[in-house]
Amino acid sequence: MRRKLTIAVIIIVCFLLQCTVFQSLAIASVSPNLLIVVTAAFGFMRGQKEGLFVGFFCGLIVDLTFGGGIIGFYALIYMFVGFLNGFFKRIFFPDEIRLPVILIALSDFCCNLVIYFILFWFRGRFAFGYYLLHTIIPELVYTMIVAILLYFILLKINQKLEEIERRSETKFG
Repeated sequence: MRRKLTIAVIIIVCFLLQCTVFQSLAIASVSPNLLIVVTAAFGFMRGQKEGLFVGFFCGLIVDLTFGGGIIGFYALIYMFVGFLNGFFKRIFFPDEIRLPVILIALSDFCCNLVIYFILFWFRGRFAFGYYLLHTIIPELVYTMIVAILLYFILLKINQKLEEIERRSETKFG
């Protein structure tokens, strides 16, 4: 229960930061995607199942706020991101920063590609080069920079929760 409550607080705080603080710190009208960082991080730290659930709730909060009448679009994308990152749990080492940053970058890039193709390309807006240079790449770079700091915070929270869960298991197990 403590883990679920903590993850809910993390999702809400990151969403609020993404929508307020980082909107005012936007560079070229692009801000980092903190919810992708949270989804990817919990995916490779905790596995496919938790990545799937965290991704669903991160996407759902985006759907409810910015979905434009389509509930479930972002939830589905973020679920896939969390689930696919869960495959890397076996090769995840907490002290290694390269894998998390690469996975977060790939997650952000793929998420933006899917959004472009479904929301723009299928409606006849074929300016992919413009979207790539003015939205996808700047957001990717900004997200990677912020991800380095946020990843370590999420890692410490996850390690603390695992320590509490281990103590609780030995106490009641």
